[in-house]
This record gives sequence, C-alpha cells and structure tokens, in this order.
Amino acid sequence: MLENVLIEREIYASEEHKMTRKMIQDFIAHEMIDKVDEWEKNGMVGREIWKRAGELGLLCIDIPEEYGGGGLDFSFSALFIEELGRRGISGPGFSLHSDIIAPYILKYGTEEQKKKYLPLMASGEMITALGMTEPDCGSDLQAIKTKAIDKGDHYLVNGQKTFITNGFMCDLALVAVKTNIGTEKEGVSLLLIESKLEGFEKGVPFKKIGMKAQDTCELFFDNVKVPKENLLGEEGLGFKIMMQELARERLIVALNAIGGAQGAIEQTIDYTSSRTAFKQPIAAFQNTQFNLAECATNLQIHQAFLDRCTKLMSQDKLSPESASMAKYSATEMHNKVVDECLQLFGGYGYMWDYPIARMYADNRVARIYAGTNEIMKLLIARGLFKELFRHMKKAKQPD
Repeated sequence: MLENVLIEREIYASEEHKMTRKMIQDFIAHEMIDKVDEWEKNGMVGREIWKRAGELGLLCIDIPEEYGGGGLDFSFSALFIEELGRRGISGPGFSLHSDIIAPYILKYGTEEQKKKYLPLMASGEMITALGMTEPDCGSDLQAIKTKAIDKGDHYLVNGQKTFITNGFMCDLALVAVKTNIGTEKEGVSLLLIESKLEGFEKGVPFKKIGMKAQDTCELFFDNVKVPKENLLGEEGLGFKIMMQELARERLIVALNAIGGAQGAIEQTIDYTSSRTAFKQPIAAFQNTQFNLAECATNLQIHQAFLDRCTKLMSQDKLSPESASMAKYSATEMHNKVVDECLQLFGGYGYMWDYPIARMYADNRVARIYAGTNEIMKLLIARGLFKELFRHMKKAKQPD
C-alpha cells in the first residue's frame, strides 16, 4: 500500500504527533464523514462541529495557552490540515479561522483584542471570516472600495465583500477597508467587525461547483459603526500586514493539496485492487500501475518540500517566494493526481456518491483562491529578477 513506499516523514514522527494524528483520524471518521451529505444539503456545517473541534483542542492549535490555544507549533496545525484534505472534508473552514485570522490577531492585536477574541475562537464558540475580496477586486487588494470613515470614537463602514469563507456563519470578520480617503494618509486598514452590529448583513450562500458544504457568501456593510478599538494594527498599514501574512495562507492551501492527493491515491489503490475487468483486478494492468506510480512519486516529492516549508513557517522564516512555489506546485499536482485517479474509477468516478468525485470538484478552486496560480508565478518571477526590477525602477525615476 501507499505507506509502504513513502518515506516516513520526520516532521510528524514524534509520539505527540502520532497521538494527535490518531485523535484527528477518529474525529473525522466518527464525527464528520457521516455528516457530509447533510452539510452539503444545508450549504454549511453545524456549529456543533466547531465546538467539538474546540473541545478536542484542534482550533487555534499554535496559539499560546494563555489565550486559550494549544500552545503547540505550526506542524500540528499542518497535520490537521493534511488529514482533513486526505479525507476530503472541505466543509468546516477551520484553517482560515485558526491559521489565518487567529495569527493576525495574535501578532497585530492589542492585549484587549487577544483576550476578548482568541479564547472564544479556540473553543469554537466564535466563528471568524476574512473579508478581503470584493466584486471588482480580487488579487489587487490595494484596489478595494469598502471604506471606513473616521467619526471620532468609531468608524462608519460601507461596502461589500464577496467569496467569503465562513461568511454566513461568522460572528466576527476581519475586514480590509480604505481609510483617510482623499488624503495623503489614504491606505488600507484592517477592522475586526462583529456580525451582530447593525448594518452588517450576510448574503445567501453561493451555489458552487465544489466545496458545497462550506458556507461562502457576500458580506454587506451599510453604515456599520465599528468602535475605534477594533482597528487591528496601525491605521494605513493593512496592506503591509496582509502581505506579510500571505505566506502562511498559501502554505495552508498547499498542505491541504498534498493531503488531498494522498487521499485520492489511497482510495484509488483500494478501488483498483478490488474492481475487476477482463477477469483481473484493474490494478493488474500496467496503465494503472504506471499512473499510480507517477502520482505517488509526485506526492512524495511535494511532501518533502512541504515538510521543509512547514519547519520554516514554525520558525517564522518561510519566504513569500517559497510559499508561492508551494501553493502553485502543490495545487497543480493535486489537480493532476485527482484527475488521473478519477479516470481509473471509470464511470463510478463521475458519481457524487464516490469521494473521488467530490475531491475532483472541491480541489479546482485551490488554483484560484489565496492568489491565483498565475499570481504565484508572477511573485516567484519577481523574486528571481528582483535586482533587475530594482534597476529598471531606478532608471525610470526623473533626475
């Protein structure tokens, strides 16, 4: 089987990692898998699964214990992300909540913000969302139009966000807004906006190609009064903060991709070993063997690279270029692996009752969100030609 040919991964080799993996696998098998159909029908998961994840210590895993987190390193978060991907669990937006929003608050929040929000996030009592993308603004975050007008003791927020994971269920949204519009200080700022505030409205969850169990919707802000103490970080530094944190977000997408690829290969090995054609298992055909050998090789290579990236992230040393490489390459690999595996299922691979079909639909968006793969290539290229671009920019400046 697959584990017989893959090198044991040192990053998950400790007894604590092994115990955590077993707990995660039991949680998925006994409390999540059977609920997928219901979640897809409802277009979102239930709040109880968030609270249960909190009870097990699987939310905000690498947030310090003093704020309610697990106090572990990022590798434990990575393990959870991979295991969810491996079993095709795409409904709960745990990683966005725990591995994007929580670190934002931990790094840039005031002590009051950290004490107010992080314990509730770690317990699953508060669900969070990230409001960056707008109908006319995707990867170009400096072009956002949602504005926050300074009214003395509060900001008055107006605007719209779209494609928001956890949007319909969220109790708190970290929202990118324009401040000081029309002045020299105009820039992007980040606000923590509670969904209970008057004027904060949520759209109907989108009907998507895949990830049908994950609530994704629009958020609307109509004269929402946001207290000044809900500013995250300094005013006008929101874009800089977002750029600094995007490496982690892109690594998360890559980790989910390699977990998903592993799960797809495992399912296909099981299916082709039991399904027969022309009086022999499908796995006995050379085409099947060669295709799965290629898939397993690509998975192994990406696991090695992602393990290195995970260690660097745990040390806060992962470069934006390496994160972009991880996101771009792993999602492309995942897409190819799932496509190859689905083909080996034949007609059954196209049936929604088979997890491989769900995986096929779910994984496509990974090449789009957290920055499209085209943007990833651009960022990598900028790193390669950094000196050239610097000289070109300097040459264009007037004497």
